[in-house]
Amino acid sequence: MNKSVVKITSGLRGQLEIPADKSISHRAVMFSSLAKGKSIIKNFSQGQDPLSSLKVFQAMGVDTRFIDNRTLEIVSSGELMPPAMTLNCGNSGTTMRLVSGILAGQNFNSVLIGDESLSKRPMKRIIEPLELMGAKIKAIDNHAPLSIFGTRLHGINYVSKLASAQVKSCILLAGLYAEGKTSVIEPYISRDHTERMLKYMGADIDVTGKTVTIRQSELKPQIIEICGDISSAAYFIAAALVVPKSKIILKNLGLNPTRTGIIDVVQSMGGNIKILAQRQVAGEEQGDIEVEYSELKGCNICGELIPRLIDELPVIAVLATQAEGDTIVKDAKDLRNKESDRISTIVNELKKIGADIEELEDGFVIHGKTKLTGGAEIETYHDHRLAMSMYVAGLVCEKQILIKDFDWVNISFPEFCKCFEKLIY
Repeated sequence: MNKSVVKITSGLRGQLEIPADKSISHRAVMFSSLAKGKSIIKNFSQGQDPLSSLKVFQAMGVDTRFIDNRTLEIVSSGELMPPAMTLNCGNSGTTMRLVSGILAGQNFNSVLIGDESLSKRPMKRIIEPLELMGAKIKAIDNHAPLSIFGTRLHGINYVSKLASAQVKSCILLAGLYAEGKTSVIEPYISRDHTERMLKYMGADIDVTGKTVTIRQSELKPQIIEICGDISSAAYFIAAALVVPKSKIILKNLGLNPTRTGIIDVVQSMGGNIKILAQRQVAGEEQGDIEVEYSELKGCNICGELIPRLIDELPVIAVLATQAEGDTIVKDAKDLRNKESDRISTIVNELKKIGADIEELEDGFVIHGKTKLTGGAEIETYHDHRLAMSMYVAGLVCEKQILIKDFDWVNISFPEFCKCFEKLIY
């Protein structure tokens, strides 16, 4: 069992380039595999989740090779081959849900499997719209493994109850193969990397407000340069804000407006955060930000803001323990359907180290500012984001904490500890 003892620090200083965006890396592999010709993906994520997506498409006959550690070449005929075995998505919900949309419209059958954690995550949210398009899917109680029987699909007009990029992307990818047009309407706009990259690669796709419409399309190979992952940056943003004497610069960070909820929250809490430079690369905004230790105040986080920071909410809970007054998170019930029940797990583990936090059905309330005592052994529940959030908490505890099974961070951020070591002085 891998354990990590978090060292209490007196400050973070320096510059850091955050590793590649996981969400964009997934899509770059998938869409390049569907495009006829050679695509080059620069700065591909080395997290286990994007590598799961890569292995799935290798198993369907796509030719891939790393030119160097961060540059991936993909050569495809534009058509996938029937896999000779089950397709293992590992721990990656993004892989399973998006690939399901692609496989539903193929002319072959396939089976998607995942690890113990992924096999417990809900798949009804994608099975239901795919079946409305004519897909044939077999699952036990709407969970993996998913047996997908490739067939002809037809377009639908789908009004989603969830603001979920995975659900939206699954339907849009099925729409690439469906007769007619396929539209997805969301209650709030979720992250839009799929729409941006599909358009960049030549898909017939339109976005109007909360509605995205796609028609049958052939994708064209491209050079895709991936920016730094703002969800990974969130741990360094939070740490710099709460550890006294800290001041850091994060370089080449993704600043897609559907992902920058963390920046909006920090600003509303009175945090010292500045965007130093901004540019657009491969259809995505990116830039540099500066973050400095700040006296924070509590805030309310709810509604349309939630899809823009859903993955960052565990570390925002840590941030809120060091803010004066109450921070209330609501409308985030889908946190219970992540790698762990992230509402109950973050509440349980923060309470162990002295946080004043209470659980809500759809979120939590943090009463701050609180001295975190530390001196506890922390569970990770097979959840990489919980592990990294508690690491940040450990930086400001009065006593050291020990985090069990810390190697779950490799799912998304294998460089996590090395990056922190560069900034601790």
